[in-house]
Amino acid sequence: MPNGPPHEDKPKQSFISGSVGIATIFGVPIRLHFTFILLLVFLLFIGVGGQQSGATTALYILALFASVLLHELGHTLVAKRYGIRTTEIVMFPIGGVSRPERQPKAREELWIALAGPTVNLLIAVALLAWVASRQGFVALEQLRQPTDANLAERIALGNLMLWLFNLLPAYPMDGGRILRSFLALHRPEEEATRIAAGAGQALAVFMGLAGLLWGNYILVFVALFVYLGASQEGAAARGRILTSGFPVHAAMITDFRTLQHGETIRDAGNLLLATSQHDFPVMHGDAVIGLLTRAALVRAMLTDGPDAYVSGAMAREFPRVSPDIPLTDALPLLAGPGACALVMDEDGYLKGMLTSENLSEFILLRQATMAQSKLHPQ
Repeated sequence: MPNGPPHEDKPKQSFISGSVGIATIFGVPIRLHFTFILLLVFLLFIGVGGQQSGATTALYILALFASVLLHELGHTLVAKRYGIRTTEIVMFPIGGVSRPERQPKAREELWIALAGPTVNLLIAVALLAWVASRQGFVALEQLRQPTDANLAERIALGNLMLWLFNLLPAYPMDGGRILRSFLALHRPEEEATRIAAGAGQALAVFMGLAGLLWGNYILVFVALFVYLGASQEGAAARGRILTSGFPVHAAMITDFRTLQHGETIRDAGNLLLATSQHDFPVMHGDAVIGLLTRAALVRAMLTDGPDAYVSGAMAREFPRVSPDIPLTDALPLLAGPGACALVMDEDGYLKGMLTSENLSEFILLRQATMAQSKLHPQ
C-alpha cells in the first residue's frame, strides 16, 4: 500500500483568485478582492475634504462595508438553516459574493436570496427611526452634500440603495436569484438559469448605455461587473446541471504521464514539450508526493536551472478528489483556468487527473448529446 495522502470525501476548498483573507465569521472566511481594496482607496481619496472630515469619510465607508458584509452574512445564516455551508464571502466593488457549498433548491434559494436585501432594509429602517426620534427627518436634497451631521441618514440611504439594487430581477443580483427560483418551480433548472442570466446581461447593457449617455462612468463600471457576473453565473449553473448525476471518474483523464521525484526539471521540460499535458504528478514509487504545474516548472527552470530536481519545485499540497464523489462537488476546484486536481482512491493510489480543460470538454460533449437527443428523440 503506498504512503499516499489520506482519503478525502470532499474536495479541498479553493478560494476565488485575486482575493485576500481578513477574518472568519461563523466559520466562514471573509476575503477582499483586490479590486475592492482599490475601490476603498479611491472612495477615501475623493471623499476627504469639503464639509465632511476625513474621520467621518472613513466611518461612512466602513459602515457601507459592514452593511454589505451583514447582507452576505444574512445569506449565510439562512443557507446554514437549510444545511448549506458557505465556503467563503468575497467582497467585490459592486458588492459581496457568498459561495455556497452546494446549489440550493428552488425554494431554498428564494429565502436565501431574500435574506440579504432584508438585512439592508432593516438597517435602513432602524437608522431612520433613530434619527427621527432624535431630530426628525432631513430633506433628501440636504443629503447631497456630505457632512458630519448627516452621517446616519446617508448610511441609511446607502442601505436603501443596496436593498433596491439587489432586488433588480437580474443575475447575479439577489433579485435575479429570486426570479430564477420562481422560474425553477415551473420550468427546468437550465431554462430558468438561462432566462435569469439573460435578464442580467440585458440589464447590464442598458445600464452601460445609460452610463455612457449620461457621462456616468461609475454606472458603466457597475454594468461591466454585472454583465461579467451574469455570464459567469450562467456558465457555472450550466456546468452544475450538465455534470449532475456523474461521478468524477466519468470525466477524469486516464491517459497521462508522471514524473519520479529523482527526475530533473530538464526531464519535466522535455515531457511538457512531448505531450499536451501541463501538470505532472510526482511519484515516489507508487505513491504520489506532489504535483508539478507548468508555472512551477518554468519558474524552477529560471531560478534553479534545468538540473534541479522536480521534488524541489513541486507542490506538496495539491487538490485531490475521490473518483466516486459527484462531479458537481469537484467543480469549485476547477473554477480557474488551468486548474488541476489529482483523482486518488481511498488507499492513495493515483487513478487519474481532472483539469479545467477536460472538464470543459466533458461539458461540451454533454451539451452535444443533449442537443442530439432533442433533435432525434427516441
